[in-house]
Amino acid sequence: MAETNEKSETDGKPKPRVRPIVRLGIFLISHSFLVSVVCCTAGVLALFLLPVLAKNTYISENALMPGSASPMLANQHVSNGNRLMKDLTSSNVKSSETGMESQRIIGQYMLDLGAEVSFHKFHPQLNHFHPLHFFSSPDSGIVQENNSCSSYGINTVGIIRAPRGDGKEAIVLVTPYNALKSGHGETLSVGIAYSVFSLLTQVTWLAKDIIWLVADSRYGEYAAVSAWLRDYQTPKFSSLSTLNAEICPEINNLYDLKVNSMTGSKFSNSFRRAGTMAAALVLKVRDQSEQFEDTIGIYAEASNGQMPNLDLINVVNYLAVHRQGLRVKVEKLWSLLNSSWLKNLGEIFEFLGKVANSLNPEWKFGIPVAEYVEGTATLASSLYYQALGVPTGPHGAFRDYQVDAVTLEILPKFSADKVRRNDILLRGGRLIEGVIRSVNNLLEKFHQSFFLYLLTSPGKFVSVGVYMIAFALLIAPLPMVAASLYVDASSLGNCSKSDNSMTSAITNTDEHGISIKSWRWLNSAKLVFVVHLWGAIVSLLPYFICQIPDCSPTTSFMIWVLLSVFCLLILYSVLPSTKASQEKEWAFVKSVTISSVFIGLGLMSVINFATAEIGALLMVPMCLLARPLRLDIRAGTLRSFSRIICNLVLGLIAFPPGAFFLLKGMLDGCGSLNVGDFWMWVESLWAWNSATYLFIGMVHLPCWVLCIHILLHAC
Repeated sequence: MAETNEKSETDGKPKPRVRPIVRLGIFLISHSFLVSVVCCTAGVLALFLLPVLAKNTYISENALMPGSASPMLANQHVSNGNRLMKDLTSSNVKSSETGMESQRIIGQYMLDLGAEVSFHKFHPQLNHFHPLHFFSSPDSGIVQENNSCSSYGINTVGIIRAPRGDGKEAIVLVTPYNALKSGHGETLSVGIAYSVFSLLTQVTWLAKDIIWLVADSRYGEYAAVSAWLRDYQTPKFSSLSTLNAEICPEINNLYDLKVNSMTGSKFSNSFRRAGTMAAALVLKVRDQSEQFEDTIGIYAEASNGQMPNLDLINVVNYLAVHRQGLRVKVEKLWSLLNSSWLKNLGEIFEFLGKVANSLNPEWKFGIPVAEYVEGTATLASSLYYQALGVPTGPHGAFRDYQVDAVTLEILPKFSADKVRRNDILLRGGRLIEGVIRSVNNLLEKFHQSFFLYLLTSPGKFVSVGVYMIAFALLIAPLPMVAASLYVDASSLGNCSKSDNSMTSAITNTDEHGISIKSWRWLNSAKLVFVVHLWGAIVSLLPYFICQIPDCSPTTSFMIWVLLSVFCLLILYSVLPSTKASQEKEWAFVKSVTISSVFIGLGLMSVINFATAEIGALLMVPMCLLARPLRLDIRAGTLRSFSRIICNLVLGLIAFPPGAFFLLKGMLDGCGSLNVGDFWMWVESLWAWNSATYLFIGMVHLPCWVLCIHILLHAC
């Protein structure tokens, strides 16, 4: 009787309520296939919608006030620039074997304006892959041992002290110049910079010091700028005259400035500094000319996807278009401009925009087809160069020190007469003057506008809050699918069951039903760990391959492949056999693999979002569709046959060399493909310390191997 009462009391107790968040999680896990299809489709669609959702650029910082003052650069300053150009192109300067005569002339012109002048000597550095130097600065290479007169470069630096400043801030203007083989474009860029420099020595509104760096680009533009920046940020107390002056007698000509000039102490043998850099502009003039109108190109991408503050680009774009009448352009993937499928997609979005506008005139959705195609090509280029992690110009050296900088490349309309040259000097100089004047108005560093953005045109951008949606939708199914696979593998005893029976184990569970029933997933975790360890070994192999003398890129790539396969076979042989749980092992492996992909993509999105976005497009579909081929062949249905084809295609596309050659074939044509090109591409990644290299070697490639392991599983 007492037992009956106890049973009735226990039966009468209310069951614990399941929290709504747990019910939602169980629902999503039980319908993981549907959630995956919806999220991946929405993620890809959101990516193609980004050009439609792009907003017009605007000046966020009111203190910039671009174009509020009339330009002060006049014909007198243009004449000064022409005079310097004439002296640099004279026959005596061209006959100099070391190019020091050009540096002496530029320094003399700076001194005549009353600027502080110094020369910066730097050694060229060789970029060799070294694992211990990977996370150091991009220019931490090996200094050449040859100390001959022509083994180093000399930068010429001129500083104007601001009459209204306290010396704590500075604006940097950089003009790369190779005195040994300078073309008309480099000479013209120096002339434009000197015209602006001569103006700035006379104005009274300067509140920030001006640094003009004439970078000796004989060993590369980036190398010269980064070497000067490294010494600028690092205390250094040596002078140029004490460094190997006896080896190069021609270096003594540089010190004639101190004797011949009337400026006294304004020339210094030691390294001269100004204040903290507020912004930097790199000015270049391309020798190749445009046919129709004067154009200026803006290059903003720095290392690992870093971008300058959007306000700096907006100021340049506004002054170039609305004040100087220049056409502004940014890089595009030109192969997409003639893509028929992209035009068809643009027509669909344009039609949907018209329908939305007819329903409500305030719904401004949809853009013209031509604008959509051009915006997509620009967006793809911006995404690619940010993902590459390699700077697109010398401005990248400034971004490594958190200084906002851009490279401006002027492409003048084709004409060689003096009138056109003076016009370029005047308009280019006034553009630089306007940008410097806007930055001079700032009371603090750039901070109002965006640092994370993608450009669809010089006047349109996609902010981080918009483009993050596509990435979030792509990776959202990964944890749900991983949990679903784990529950299936723990509940079912036979991997040959149908997909419907596999999902039944989840639909019948509640909050207490999903629990750890087995530790057999540890074997799969060991496999995933070993494969990722193999990925780290593969990432280090180029260091040893580079030690082989006279090894061509093709040979280096083949050695890399053979050593990688050999290391993988050795690590596989070390793993214990899993015959007892072989039928369910692939589901555990897939679950742990998807979890590692989710973690890797999440971490990479913090370092370089563009790399994570492209990686998600390649890896997520393959990870979600991976399934043993034997099961699909045994099923013999249309669905299983379609999955086999998709897995094979995705396995080819997601393979890093396969994706590289496919993209290169689309951009440059199949006739230009070479096996050694992939090695050269990877070599450029590690030379610039790009985090994309680590992502490919330690996340992407191991996950691809694990997916192939699942496809070839002997179930």
